[in-house]
Amino acid sequence: MRFVDFDVDEFLQAPLTARVATSGPTVRPTWFLWEDGAFWILTGPWSRLPGHVEADPRVALTIDVCDVSSGLVRQVIARGRGVLMPFDVARGRRKLVRYLGADEMRWDSRFRDYLAGEPGARGTVWLQVRPERMTAADLSYRVADEQEPDPEDRAG
Repeated sequence: MRFVDFDVDEFLQAPLTARVATSGPTVRPTWFLWEDGAFWILTGPWSRLPGHVEADPRVALTIDVCDVSSGLVRQVIARGRGVLMPFDVARGRRKLVRYLGADEMRWDSRFRDYLAGEPGARGTVWLQVRPERMTAADLSYRVADEQEPDPEDRAG
């Protein structure tokens, strides 16, 4: 595995999907915000995630891209302890803007609802994971040009 050959912070700013693993094991896809050296995941009573973290705070995440048309393959794997924290609307807005764009009127109402009223009263919280260990790898490869003839075809 070739380690960090790209800007990890820049990579984690892209609107990618993380897979979050808790004990059990349980793995689920999620949107996240990478901010202040931590992953922030919006969760609440609609999810089993808070209960899993309360029972065992060990959390692992993987964020990756694999584009076979360009050969871009990058991954970040992080492990740490999950902490449930009060939800704050400003951070929630930053996270949702990243995935849905700045025009909140174009968002599905369920996303706008996360930011309306008193999110804490609905049980909305953040799962914060500050990595204790994080690895990044660029496994990208060169995609052969379609115009390149096969060497076998040239032998004759």
